[in-house]
Amino acid sequence: MTDVVEVPIVADLPPHYAHANDAGADLRAAEAVELGPGERALIGTGVSIALPEGYAAFVVPRSGLAAKHGITVVNSPGTVDAGYRGEIKVTLLNTDRSERFAVAEGDRIAQLIVMPVTRAVFVPVAELPSSERGVAGFGSTGVSDAPRAPEADGRRTSSTPAV
Repeated sequence: MTDVVEVPIVADLPPHYAHANDAGADLRAAEAVELGPGERALIGTGVSIALPEGYAAFVVPRSGLAAKHGITVVNSPGTVDAGYRGEIKVTLLNTDRSERFAVAEGDRIAQLIVMPVTRAVFVPVAELPSSERGVAGFGSTGVSDAPRAPEADGRRTSSTPAV
């Protein structure tokens, strides 16, 4: 059974779970906006919530908008802290290079995921314990387990000279 938490809300268009097992509740636009190619806009939802202590909400893109129209949430996930009481707004970005995208009042523009959070106690140390990954950074695990020739995908490797 899924845990349920009561979240007080003030909203004309409250977030709504489309299906019983959905993790994200749809957030709707409280205003109409048109986004040109490459444009972004901060869009109000008319939703204010009071999360209980120990919880946070995260605003994430809707997969259908991203796949079909190139619409995403710029600061995804946007974090709503338990102490915040203002309107939840969504910064949408139109990544399409040629098509405009119109947002009508009432359109589903993002999802809100409510989760328990753990507070960390940051402990200063002289050095960190070792790990299998170590200090290897972004992209260090690659995209496939299959071996590739260094130039097969057009990416430079440590043995491929820079041009």
